[in-house]
Amino acid sequence: MYRDKHLKWFIISRSSGLVQRRTEASRSSAADKDRGTGDEDFETRRRGGGGEEEEEEEDKADSKETRLTLMEEVLLLGLKDREGYTSFWNDCISSGLRGCMLIELAIRGRLQLETCGMRRKSLLARKVICKSDAPTGDVLLDEALKHVKETQPPETVQSWIELLSGETWNPLKLHYQLRNVRERLAKNLVEKGVLTTEKQNFLLFDMTTHPLTNNNIKQRLIKRVQEAVLEKWVNDPHRMDKRLLALIFLAHSSDVLENAFSPLLDDQYDLAMKRVRQLLDLEPEGESTKTNANELLWAVVAAFTK
Repeated sequence: MYRDKHLKWFIISRSSGLVQRRTEASRSSAADKDRGTGDEDFETRRRGGGGEEEEEEEDKADSKETRLTLMEEVLLLGLKDREGYTSFWNDCISSGLRGCMLIELAIRGRLQLETCGMRRKSLLARKVICKSDAPTGDVLLDEALKHVKETQPPETVQSWIELLSGETWNPLKLHYQLRNVRERLAKNLVEKGVLTTEKQNFLLFDMTTHPLTNNNIKQRLIKRVQEAVLEKWVNDPHRMDKRLLALIFLAHSSDVLENAFSPLLDDQYDLAMKRVRQLLDLEPEGESTKTNANELLWAVVAAFTK
């Protein structure tokens, strides 16, 4: 009788475990189906030139929780690993992060530029239009998208970078400012297991810092940026992955690209900077008219390089 009871308990345990695994699998499948179609580009693997087995293995190693937005990637490049904060002298990263938001929303199919029309308006003269108001799942992106959707008449890319940064002299437009962006992005990275949270005393005040805990993710990010302008350089921005291209432009505009190149040897560093300069010397107006170009991406580039 004892053996029959033990056998019955064993069968029930095995069955409940199977049901639990099936339940988890069905939840995972349902979550995949619930993804918005506008995020297809975000879910696409971010490769600079192409299809190598090594990159595929790295992508498989990345869980969904460690896929970063453009804003998070730029901030991560700017953060000091041990100290957990960006340079006090960096006054470019604030506007750079707002540019990241606009490009991220464009890549996800939420924003676009108005049509240029017969008069062929320049990129910086064209207004930003809401293409889809479907939530992105990211609070900061959804806040920016809400502002763009509800603003009439529409604003230009340059105006939105200034408004979202709070750099406007119009007191009636101060409500557009997205506050505490760096802190909120850092908390996102804490939730994704990339950073941690600490308190540091700076004599007159205490400051919350976010030191790096997952060095592998940051090193993979740095490696992607380095390879894009070295081993996997394609000498054509339209053959590069749009997210990676945007990351290079905006990391430079945010004054954090140097951090990705500092570990390089002198000859590699010189070559990398030479190729970045080639990208910076491109004419956004002409590049935006080429096949499959993202006009809003080039408009943001024009705003920072004009």
